Amino acid sequence: MSITSEEKQKLITKFQREPNDTGSEDVQIAVLTERIKNLTEHFKTHKKDHHSRRGLMGMVSRRRKLLQFLKRKDYQRYLKILQELNLRK
Repeated sequence: MSITSEEKQKLITKFQREPNDTGSEDVQIAVLTERIKNLTEHFKTHKKDHHSRRGLMGMVSRRRKLLQFLKRKDYQRYLKILQELNLRK
């Protein structure tokens, strides 16, 4: 259900803004998106897993808030990350 440390490290290196960046909005949104995709696949087989569904809703909410912040702060980065992660808005 969760992502491996190798997958997370790949996402960090792809979306980081400077060499030691691990917590910028871009990185956080990318990691959350990957976790959301994995949980969505989990729910296709485990339809009654309501405890994990609550966690998924929290992740979706956190990603939405980060995207809103990024949209206010830097609109071009916002559009770029939406395109790279194939997110609708």
